[in-house]
Amino acid sequence: MIYTTNSIEALHRQLRKIIKTRGHLPTEDAARKLIYLAIQKAEAKWKRVFNWPAALAAFKIEFGDRIPDN
Repeated sequence: MIYTTNSIEALHRQLRKIIKTRGHLPTEDAARKLIYLAIQKAEAKWKRVFNWPAALAAFKIEFGDRIPDN
């Protein structure tokens, strides 16, 4: 179901790059906004998950109480 952590590592790398180039952030709220905008920018590059219904069914079996029914 989950083949690799490359997507997680790629997001982490993008967040670190944006935070590092920004330097000092005056408040915690500014940091939250920066991370939110970075995730929004990264999300535009994400691809759709292949075979998601099968993966979701397996997740519901394993973590049924944590996945809501739609």
